[in-house]
Amino acid sequence: MAKHFSDDSSRKKGFGDLMHSMNEFFHEKPMKGMLQSIDEFFTSASNPFNSFPVEFKELEDFYLVTAELPGVKKEQINLEVFPNFVTITITNMEHYSEENKNNQVIRKKQSMNRSSRTIPFPSLVNDKDVKASYKDGLLQIKVEKQTGRKISIE
Repeated sequence: MAKHFSDDSSRKKGFGDLMHSMNEFFHEKPMKGMLQSIDEFFTSASNPFNSFPVEFKELEDFYLVTAELPGVKKEQINLEVFPNFVTITITNMEHYSEENKNNQVIRKKQSMNRSSRTIPFPSLVNDKDVKASYKDGLLQIKVEKQTGRKISIE
């Protein structure tokens, strides 16, 4: 009975080659261009899903969420904090009325547009450790990371 030993280094090399090929597939044209087009579609102001660009950064002591909201008033923004995610909701109410020469309303229209983004966190957060600021169309949400209590080993 013959024993078969696989060469661990050749298996790792084969896996490395596969990962390299996959990486090239997603970073070369035409796939790279298609993925960029999809990203641009969902972050553009004219997409049908009314999304807005959001950036998430994990820093040493906190998470930083930045949302680009040009033309949005602070009163239109609603933030909800949950144990492992935050939801940003933008509500836009538009009122339109048309009057005749006698100042009588002949047409009245009201519309509401709502868009939201939910940003997950890699760990649980305490809602008391969340701070938000809004200036010049840029919403920034700073979420302090939770730290565990250190215990000594006897």
